[in-house]
Amino acid sequence: MGLNLNDKKAVVAEVSAKVASAQTIVVAEYRGIQVGHLTQLRAKARTQGVYLRVLKNTLARRSVEGTPFASLADAMTGPLIYSISDDAVAAARVINDFAKTNDKLVIKAGNYAGKSLDKAAVAALASIPSREVLISQLLGVMLAPVSGFARGLAALAAKKSEGSEAAPAAEETAAA
Repeated sequence: MGLNLNDKKAVVAEVSAKVASAQTIVVAEYRGIQVGHLTQLRAKARTQGVYLRVLKNTLARRSVEGTPFASLADAMTGPLIYSISDDAVAAARVINDFAKTNDKLVIKAGNYAGKSLDKAAVAALASIPSREVLISQLLGVMLAPVSGFARGLAALAAKKSEGSEAAPAAEETAAA
């Protein structure tokens, strides 16, 4: 049974609210995927903080109308699942990872911060490490000189203490 006008307005309002705060939208065709696999995809999307929804394309077009994501309207044909995230990489990663294990999910297009993405660009975006990983890598790079300096001082202190212990032993043998 189709949606009545009020239901359609509610869906457009809900999706428009998600799109307003989104950084990335990825659109994929899901034709032929079993319900159990879609349930797994939805569960993974939920854990990553990604809004994942199957929408009527006309409602999706109205939701992105007048936003930086309006260029996606051309790719909105066929049975599509929409992946929307506030995180720049999460939507692309969830869809791309699932597409690797399920060949029936076909990435059609994406949009990151108003820039249109093709399938290869979505895969490239998905390969970027998460924000937490990037921060930890940056901190590792920043701490490397300090920790190297600390190790050098510790080695120097160990060498001096080793040399000062050997000197009294040499004096004792000379006195005997």
